[in-house]
Amino acid sequence: MIDAVPMEHDGQSVICLHDPAGYVEDQIALSPPAFFVAACLDGQRTLRDVQYAFARQFGGAVITEEQVRRIVGFLDERGFLLSGRFETIKAETERRFAQAPVRAARLAGASYPEHPDTLRVYLDNLFLDAGVSLDKEVAGTAPPLRCLIVPHIDFPRGAEAYAHGYRRLLQGARPDTAFIFGVSHTPATTPFVLTRKSFATPFGVVESDAAVVERLAGACAWDPFASEFLHRNEHSIEFQVVMLARLYGDAVKIVPILCSSLTEDGAADPESVASVNRFLEACRECVAGSRKVVIAAADLSHVGRRFGDDFDISDAVIAAVERGDREDLGHAIARRPAAFYRSVMRDGNQRKVCGINCIYAALKSVEGEALEGDLLHYGYAPDPVGGIVSFASVAYAAPDGADAAERNTE
Repeated sequence: MIDAVPMEHDGQSVICLHDPAGYVEDQIALSPPAFFVAACLDGQRTLRDVQYAFARQFGGAVITEEQVRRIVGFLDERGFLLSGRFETIKAETERRFAQAPVRAARLAGASYPEHPDTLRVYLDNLFLDAGVSLDKEVAGTAPPLRCLIVPHIDFPRGAEAYAHGYRRLLQGARPDTAFIFGVSHTPATTPFVLTRKSFATPFGVVESDAAVVERLAGACAWDPFASEFLHRNEHSIEFQVVMLARLYGDAVKIVPILCSSLTEDGAADPESVASVNRFLEACRECVAGSRKVVIAAADLSHVGRRFGDDFDISDAVIAAVERGDREDLGHAIARRPAAFYRSVMRDGNQRKVCGINCIYAALKSVEGEALEGDLLHYGYAPDPVGGIVSFASVAYAAPDGADAAERNTE
């Protein structure tokens, strides 16, 4: 699957292609005619078929065989065709990731600074601009969190939600382990994807809780490592690990879990999927009676032309998105995971809430505990290509100030 995004470059319209799975590192830009040719390369059309389709699309304009071959060669050379060249790139990239002892900080130096001192100042300034300080003197001033919903959008656009969420985490006692349910933006072949790898950050390496990962793997009715490569390029968990390392250094371990589709065979919600239930029951058992926190790295709605809609963003669209989000969040805050899932899906998820599965999984992992949900922040940010992305931070703690984990062991 290749992402294609229309853009303006030097006053010209181009379509930017990139590989979200991360096999191909570089992005390329094509003119609209070249992109049309690329879109015709489905493995079925002949060269002559492409020429005929081009003429129909562009009012009889002629494209020569040599021009088509040059476009094909350009795409193949850069790994954007499903060919022997791409299979070689894919196999080598997967081999290197499998052999790496640690999952690298893929976005360091691109989405955020790679030097720890620079990154610390960068994050602190972003959050101070949002009116929130991550001063560690607040630690221990509030009940420990058991569950937290935060965004996975980039730090600048999601700064206020990140700041409120992680400040609230900091206010409680430090957790020993963080279960992080992230969104697999590249579809996986299984509902959940595990990795045994620790995660590198500019602040140091955050270790995986190997014992918990193995325990969860044993609860799977599928191979939880079959799509492990997707962890390599996925940002939803990476941003949370950076934040945990900013707060606690290497003192907190992680259990990184990517969520793909949780339903099958037309199921109305994941509660009717036995294999998903078994996995999440294992998560509950691992979380219960311990100083662990469950984090859902979840953005909400993705609306606008950037995301396939045929309308521009207006005040009315923004208001409708917020109404839908807040209705969904009402179920999440009340810790009704199935109702939350059905609320998002009541219209087929037209708002494209990408965090639906990881929010559901996080809430199921603390199901049965006496917790209260608190909406800390709701907001949205523009997408530079055209659209908006919404997000929220929600914190869950025991209502009377007692640590819910301790209550479970009494």
